[in-house]
Amino acid sequence: MAAFTAVVTLGTLTLMLPDASAGGEETGVVTALFTAVSAVCVTGLIVVDTAAHWSTAGQWVILGLIQIGGVGVMTLASVLIIAVRHRIRLKLQLSVGVESKAVTLSEVRRVIFGIIWFSLLFETVTAAALTARFLVGYGYAPGRALYHGVFHAVSAFNNAGFALYSDSLMGFATDPWIILPIALAVIAGGLGFPVWIEIRRRREPGPRRRWSLHARITLSVTAVLLVVGTVLVTALEWTNPRTLGPMDTGDRLLSGFFHSAMPRTAGFNSLDVGGFQTQTLFVTDMLMFVGGGSAGTAGGIKVTTFALLAFVIYANVRGEPTVHVGDRRLSAGVEQQALVVALLAVGLVFVSTLVLMTITPFTLDQILFEVISAFATVGLSTGITADIPVAGQLILCLLMFIGRIGPITLATALALRRRARRIEYPEERPTVG
Repeated sequence: MAAFTAVVTLGTLTLMLPDASAGGEETGVVTALFTAVSAVCVTGLIVVDTAAHWSTAGQWVILGLIQIGGVGVMTLASVLIIAVRHRIRLKLQLSVGVESKAVTLSEVRRVIFGIIWFSLLFETVTAAALTARFLVGYGYAPGRALYHGVFHAVSAFNNAGFALYSDSLMGFATDPWIILPIALAVIAGGLGFPVWIEIRRRREPGPRRRWSLHARITLSVTAVLLVVGTVLVTALEWTNPRTLGPMDTGDRLLSGFFHSAMPRTAGFNSLDVGGFQTQTLFVTDMLMFVGGGSAGTAGGIKVTTFALLAFVIYANVRGEPTVHVGDRRLSAGVEQQALVVALLAVGLVFVSTLVLMTITPFTLDQILFEVISAFATVGLSTGITADIPVAGQLILCLLMFIGRIGPITLATALALRRRARRIEYPEERPTVG
C-alpha cells in the first residue's frame, strides 16, 4: 500500500508540472491527483479530456503510471497468493522437516519476471495489431500509428480504459480490427496471471496436469458473464436510437460484445454510456461489481468470490453441511473470506452512494454507476465525473484506491490470520428470515 501511495504522489506532482499539460499551464492538484490515482489503480475515470488537456509528455506519464499499476497489482496479488498457499500447505504437512514458512526470494523473482514477460507479450501483440490498423485503415503517419497502438494496447491489457480520443472509442464502434484486439486484451489481462500460467503449462510436453479449481472457476464464470452480458446489453439496447438503434445487425452484436467485456474493469466505450437504458446501466453495474479474475489487472470482488458465494447458497438451499465445487470441497475459511469481501464491498458502495447523493444533484442511476465504476476500477461513466464537486471526486479517489488494493489485502489477511478462541459460549440459534 505504501508503494502505491508513493507512486500516486509522484505521479500527481509530475502531472502538475506545466510541461504535462497541452496548454503549458500548471494543472490543479485535485485534477492531477484524480488522474494519477485513476492511472495507478488502472481505472480510467477522468475529470479532464485525456486527449485535449494533457500534452504528449503528460500522456506518457499516464501510460507509465498505468503500466506500474498493472504490473504492481499482478505482482502483489501473485506474491500474496504464494504466501497463502505456503501457509496452508505447510499446515497440512505431516512431516516436521520444513524449516521456513517464508516465501523464498527465488519464487518472488520468478513471479515478477514472469509477470513482466507476460504483460509485454500481450501488450506487444495488441500494439502490433492496432498499429497496423491505424496505418492501413486510417492513414496515420507511422509514428502516430505506433504511439496510438502502444498507448491503447497498454491501457487495454491493464484494464485502464484511458484513450487518446475525446469520445473514447466511439469513432471505432463498427471497426472490428480495433474493437476486437482491445476487447481480447482486456479479457486476457482480466483473467489473471495464475490462470495464464496454467494455460501455458498445459501446452508443455509431458503428462497433462489437471486444472486447478481457481482456473476452472475463473474461465467458466468469465465465459458465462461474457455471453450473458452480450445478450442482455444487445437486447436491451437493440432499438435505442442513442446507442445500437442506427446500426446494422453485425455492428450491434460487435458493440454488444464490446460493452459486455468492458465492465470486466476496462473503461473504454464504443457507445454513449450516458444514452444507455436504465436497465442496461443496472446490468453493467452488476458486471462491474463482479469484475474479473484474481491476480490480474481487473477489479471488482472477482469472479471467484462471486462463484463461491453462488455455490455456498446452492449448498445451503439443498441442506448440505459442506460446499462442493466439482470434485473439491471448500474450506469454511474460504467461504468466510468470500462472504466478508462481498459484504464489505456492498457496504462501501452503499455508503459512498449515499454520500454522493447528498452532495450532488445527480440521479441514483448515475451516482450508483459512478461509485461502482470507481470501486471496481472500471472507468466507465455516464459523463458526470467532471461535474462532481471536489469532495465527491476525492471520495471517488478513495474508492479507486480501496477497490484496487482492498480486496487483495483483505482476502490475504483473512486467509493468514487465524486465532483460536480461548472461551466458547453456549450455542443458540436466533430466528433467521
